[in-house]
Amino acid sequence: QVQLVESGGGLVQAGGSLRLSCAASGLTLKYYALGWFRQVPGKEREFVGSISGSGGNIDYADSVKGRFTISRDNAKNTVYLQMNNLKPEDTAVYSCAAAAGVYTRTNYKEYNYWGQGTQVTVSS
Repeated sequence: QVQLVESGGGLVQAGGSLRLSCAASGLTLKYYALGWFRQVPGKEREFVGSISGSGGNIDYADSVKGRFTISRDNAKNTVYLQMNNLKPEDTAVYSCAAAAGVYTRTNYKEYNYWGQGTQVTVSS
């Protein structure tokens, strides 16, 4: 059974940092692209970033480029999202997802497995 479990969310002031983790079980992570998405109630799910199976290719949404960094540790079956210089508009539920095949994906519909999400709240 495949499971993705996010952790590390919380409340932070604007300008602060958080690091989210996504621990995977039931699959060999190096064969999957991993993505981070976020969603605010009433709005469509938004792409944040995606990392290829090897970690050699990473795509970011323009809104987070230069502030967020995705990394992965395939030996630990874990992917990370380092978020710096957080802004109130970054407030959302953040979810990680795995897509079969090693290339990065920006479309949430291409992802096969999802975590339950973790809340990130940035106060002004």
